[in-house]
Amino acid sequence: MPEPVSPTSSAPSAVVDAGTPGAAAPSGAAHRLRVTLLMAGSCLPILGAVLIAPVLPKMQDHFDGVAGARALVPVALTIPALALALLAPFAGVIVDRLGRKRLLVVATVLYAVFGTAPLWLDSLGAIVASRALVGVVEAAIMTCCTTLIGDYYSGRVRYRYLALQTMCASASATVFFILGGVVGSAGWRAPFWIYAVSLLIAPVMAAFLPKPQSGGEAASAGGSQRPTPFPVRRLAGICGLTVFGAMVFYTVPVEMAYLMDDLGVESTGAIGAATAIASAATVTGSIAFTKFSGTPARRLPAVFALCAAGFVVMALAGNPTVLVAGAVLNCLGTGILLPSLLTLAMSKLNYADRGRGTGLWLAAFFGGEFVCPLVLLALEGLAGSLAAAVGVLGLTSAAVGGALLLFARRGAAAAESARQT
Repeated sequence: MPEPVSPTSSAPSAVVDAGTPGAAAPSGAAHRLRVTLLMAGSCLPILGAVLIAPVLPKMQDHFDGVAGARALVPVALTIPALALALLAPFAGVIVDRLGRKRLLVVATVLYAVFGTAPLWLDSLGAIVASRALVGVVEAAIMTCCTTLIGDYYSGRVRYRYLALQTMCASASATVFFILGGVVGSAGWRAPFWIYAVSLLIAPVMAAFLPKPQSGGEAASAGGSQRPTPFPVRRLAGICGLTVFGAMVFYTVPVEMAYLMDDLGVESTGAIGAATAIASAATVTGSIAFTKFSGTPARRLPAVFALCAAGFVVMALAGNPTVLVAGAVLNCLGTGILLPSLLTLAMSKLNYADRGRGTGLWLAAFFGGEFVCPLVLLALEGLAGSLAAAVGVLGLTSAAVGGALLLFARRGAAAAESARQT
């Protein structure tokens, strides 16, 4: 794990990076519109991930006579996340070369084109292919939005909006799931109309998002800077940790229904309420993140310990109330964990590398999301039950937290020794 480095050691922590052209003070109507557009764009990949989940049974019934439908219908839900994970690094390269705003606007328009395609397609294979293309444009949208947050803001203002991005994603997942269920009552194709909302967002992005320029960060540093190599080693450590962090983050949303079912709870209403409570805890953790002082790296050991404690409580739960309490404890931690990891990655990147670095981080995160259920399935086979598998993941989280604490102490001791000599 790289040593903690503050991204704003040479600038006031509560101001925007004044050297980034196109950025303005974090106040006023233009600022609020900019943030709203970036958050709306960040929610589009979440829309793609959960919107059609409630209509999968109806979709399965419609394609019941198609060979392989039992596997292909669930893949239609998950393949955008896989495409996003695989393609986000390439999207990051394109972002750095072609520009953030232009790619964001084009991808937002294509999101509506590919997202609504299943309204007109009769082939299940073609629908799955269109869903893969949704993942391609989601990779561009998420990379652009996150990169622009890094471009426009610095210091604690950047922390705040990266945390807000997490909050919006967590809250929108619940909203989109409910919306998909309500609209899906009109038929399994009906929710795909909602993808057209991006056609309303794209022109507003084109008109009102300022275009950042590349020379700003050098100016803010007080003069010209020599080009620096891409921080492969430091970012690799953060991305590796992010893969594991994503598994920790997604365990409760993915497995909560199964854990409730194992405890005898079959009511979808009760399961939905339990998941909503846990989601609210994630939002609370994200809010708490913005209130902390110090660098995110320093709090990671404690955050992993909090997540681990929640997993252990869930693993030992003998009734639904204790299970929900453990999920809340875990989700408080994951609400802090995600913006901490993202902010730490951003702190290692300058303007020229920010798109590439953000793409790599997103690939790590969504890759962890994709493998999360597979890892838990393997652990369940080894441990004997899903609850035991969650317990194993909790112990692993505690071990990761302990290792990070040890590295942090060794780094602090080495730094102190260097100062004395």
